[in-house]
Amino acid sequence: MQLVARLAVAAGLAMFTSLAIASDPIVTESTSTSTVTTRGETETTVKSPPNTAVAPGINVNNSDLCTVGVSGAVQTQILGISGGKTVRDMNCERLKNAKTLYDMGMKVAAVSVMCQDERVFNAMEMAGTPCPYDGEIGEEAKKLWDENPELKPGNEENSDGKSFLAGLSLGGLLGLLLLL
Repeated sequence: MQLVARLAVAAGLAMFTSLAIASDPIVTESTSTSTVTTRGETETTVKSPPNTAVAPGINVNNSDLCTVGVSGAVQTQILGISGGKTVRDMNCERLKNAKTLYDMGMKVAAVSVMCQDERVFNAMEMAGTPCPYDGEIGEEAKKLWDENPELKPGNEENSDGKSFLAGLSLGGLLGLLLLL
């Protein structure tokens, strides 16, 4: 009997379980609405150094050239200017020409080239050996130089005014840059 009771309990449990499984599922309904609003302002400030005017490099590496490189640059808050050029060294050219003439055996011509420099001309006069004048040397040259003092080096006027115009141009450019 115990066996029958156990079978009856087992059958009842099986039936109850099958009823629980056969019932309708639980349904849940939910609705949600969300609204997201984002507002933002972004400000970017770029802080960088101002442009820089860079003076160009002028290479004069040949030792046989009588030139010098000159360059410069000016930078303001608004405008930058740079430039450069080569400038002839007239004294260097004079020395090279005199040496070449001397090496060719033309000593009077070499001295004449050197005498174009006022300092050399004065030194030659002080030494009692005046510079050659129109092919004449010695006392004859001294007499001709005394008769024509306007032809001596250092007595000529700067008639073309190049240095004045260069100074005026540079002054005007600096004045303009200061106004900016």
